[in-house]
Amino acid sequence: MAPATLTMPAAHASGPPIALPPAISLAHHAVLALDLGTTTGWALRGQDGGITSGTMTFRPSRFEGGGMRFLRFRGWLAEVAALSGGVARIVFEEVRAHAGTDAAHLYGGFLAHLSAWCEERSIAYQGVPVATIKRFATGKGNADKAKMVAAIQARGFAPADDNEADAIALLLWATDPTGGRP
Repeated sequence: MAPATLTMPAAHASGPPIALPPAISLAHHAVLALDLGTTTGWALRGQDGGITSGTMTFRPSRFEGGGMRFLRFRGWLAEVAALSGGVARIVFEEVRAHAGTDAAHLYGGFLAHLSAWCEERSIAYQGVPVATIKRFATGKGNADKAKMVAAIQARGFAPADDNEADAIALLLWATDPTGGRP
């Protein structure tokens, strides 16, 4: 794609036309997908296009305060970003209904720390509704955990649990050229 050139009307011209940089492509930048929670599922498409995934547990020990899980989460994000050579975009599962009050509070805490961490580093981040991810992976927006795991296994992955399967599905949706839509 050739760079665009802005031309200004002669009355307002103060110099040569301004050349704009070409559009930035995420083709060679790392993308991280997260299923936020105490056991966070994650999937990373590295700069080389390879996909790695897993789960990370942020359960505090009995000797830690409740905020330690969030500090470890932020530290883990920084480690992933450093090891991947820099993350250009983070997508996360946007949950609107929770099993209970504690789950809602924990999700809100992880989301607050994720969004603040991304803002501090000027990293683009986006929430994707659960039904959108499930519809992309299985064809049904209300698929259960077993169907999500099976759908991701059918695509050649071996997720350890539903958290990892959700993160992989989200990463595939985010990096699909059509955004997961036909």
